[in-house]
Amino acid sequence: MSSSVVDYEPLAADVKCTRDALVVVLEDGRQISVPLAWFPRLQNATPAQRKNWRLIGGGIGIHWEDIDEDVSVESLLALK
Repeated sequence: MSSSVVDYEPLAADVKCTRDALVVVLEDGRQISVPLAWFPRLQNATPAQRKNWRLIGGGIGIHWEDIDEDVSVESLLALK
């Protein structure tokens, strides 16, 4: 029996911040949820600032212009 390894780069498709968590939905349907406390700039941002995000690098990361914060999907997966 053989197995193959698929070289897959997880990409973000959607982002939201709850009161306590950063939630990232990946293109493959998985969700990553991490404590907002891990990202002090996001935690201290206003709800409007948290909603003002954009995907960067085709989804390899998320950028919040208002608070100058960048988070990579890879780093979120490594933190878990």
